[in-house]
Amino acid sequence: MYFCTSKYFSKKMMQNILGEAVKKGLKEIYNATIESVEFQATKKDFEGDITIVVFALLRVVKGNPVEIGTKLGTYLKENVEQIADFNVVKGFLNLVISDFYFLENFNTIYSTKNFGFIPANPNEKAVMVEYSSPNTNKPLHLGHIRNNLLGYSVAKIIEASGKKVYKTQIINDRGIHICKSMLAWQRFGNGETPENTGLKGDKLVGNYYVKFDQEYKAEIAQLIKNGKTEEEAKNEAPILLEAKEMLLKWEAGDKSVVELWKTMNQWVYAGFDETYKELGVDFDKNYYESNTYLLGKDIVSEGLKNGIFYKKEDGSVWIDLTDEGLDEKIVLRADGTAVYMTQDIGTAIERFKDYDLDELVYTVGNEQDYHFKVLFLILDKLGFSWAKHCYHLSYGMVDLPSGKMKSREGTVVDADDLMEEMTKTAKAISQELGKLEGYSEKEKAILYKTIGLGALKYYILKVDPKKRILFNPEESVDFAGNTGPFIQYTYARIQSILRKATFDYTQEISELKLHEKERSIIKQLELFPETIQLAAKNHSPALVANYTYDLVKEYNSFYQTIPILGCEHEQEKILRIQISEKVAEVLKSAFYLLGIQVPKRM
Repeated sequence: MYFCTSKYFSKKMMQNILGEAVKKGLKEIYNATIESVEFQATKKDFEGDITIVVFALLRVVKGNPVEIGTKLGTYLKENVEQIADFNVVKGFLNLVISDFYFLENFNTIYSTKNFGFIPANPNEKAVMVEYSSPNTNKPLHLGHIRNNLLGYSVAKIIEASGKKVYKTQIINDRGIHICKSMLAWQRFGNGETPENTGLKGDKLVGNYYVKFDQEYKAEIAQLIKNGKTEEEAKNEAPILLEAKEMLLKWEAGDKSVVELWKTMNQWVYAGFDETYKELGVDFDKNYYESNTYLLGKDIVSEGLKNGIFYKKEDGSVWIDLTDEGLDEKIVLRADGTAVYMTQDIGTAIERFKDYDLDELVYTVGNEQDYHFKVLFLILDKLGFSWAKHCYHLSYGMVDLPSGKMKSREGTVVDADDLMEEMTKTAKAISQELGKLEGYSEKEKAILYKTIGLGALKYYILKVDPKKRILFNPEESVDFAGNTGPFIQYTYARIQSILRKATFDYTQEISELKLHEKERSIIKQLELFPETIQLAAKNHSPALVANYTYDLVKEYNSFYQTIPILGCEHEQEKILRIQISEKVAEVLKSAFYLLGIQVPKRM
């Protein structure tokens, strides 16, 4: 679907041409040689499209920067067909690109389907992006939303940059956390199921995780009242000891415990699937901790023989990373059981065996920064060359004005509830603005959801992943400023213009004096392919999100400054309709990379 092989004349190509011309000009004018030329965007206060920093040339040419810039500008105007004019401001040579160049470039952009997207090379290795990776003892929450949106968008962006991508998650479906929910359901559930309660399975199981914590705290309080210390009470609470016993039974394959585990996990999986569908994310492969938690133990044994790991007196196995500025890290407990690090070592190895991967991206919160530093270093020490191609997509937490979330206490912001609330907020604001006359109730419902989810996704993705977010639902649904609804509204506005353009506007325009607003918006369109590549390289959807906002600002300035359908000259009208159509297409493509839909009417 979203792939092209564009032949447009990029900024990099222009810089290459100008770079060679400058070198040649310096040789002819001053008999001077320079290795590279420094370019920058022309400041908005001055006329021009690209600027050469003359100060940087003073290393090889002595003299007045203005005089040097003037001579060089004259040479380029005479010898480079794309240069129409120039001006010199102090030590900066501002070059004006010809209208012909801009038109030629736009014609290529306009005729290119899925502009900016590159098809994957089947001979190249793939990239795997892991995200979500929830626990099966509670529903997905606001933190999971950021994780899913980041991982899914990064996967789409890397795919658009020309790579084969596999989207995956590892589901944490075993351990003491799920046993807590299972035990609480056994004690207090009275046979409740998703079917007989009408609750989503993940919510039902999550309720019992909260119930366990409530009972656990009550038992701790009673033990302290009976004379135990707080630490003793926490370790000796009967409900916790029973949960630990249940985990041992699960690991031993106890039939009744395993059957209950399978049943409750299926409830949760079904609930997760509903949330993922509503959020608009998916996966190519699921890994399950219940299948992977024993992986890595053989690798640790091998590493022990080779001196990479060492054994302590109690039998536990460790690695010493103090020389690398880290510390000692346990990889196997004294009783021979694996820790998370062991499992992650084994799972990484398995993934590179399962798929021909070039890179493995882990989308995990920044509280795990140290864990992944250690993991990648261990894999490297074990001799896996691909360890250098593992990347931790670290991101900050999401807070609400009401404060921090706590799963055990049941104060998390449920993902389903938040998405529903976003739709309601979009409805309230849309009705207040009175933008939906003539819509059926069904059309309104679809639009409210599109706007609400678009607002949520854009608000989260426009922020650099490493930064913490304070999420304000009402602010995110604003129809002005750097928001999803503002960009969606601009797209819908363009669709309205295109519906009114009932004539044939597909012919190529080759000669026309361009308005400065037309030049500006063409320059912004030219940036889309390199924005995708840069976002892929930096694993940052924020670069794509903020590009769309810049494009929308350029288009709205274009729309408000010059007539489109009301042009006197036919060729101007055709070009401006074509520009509008291409802007809409790029907005739709960029939002596709962010997992956001765009409405045709608003």
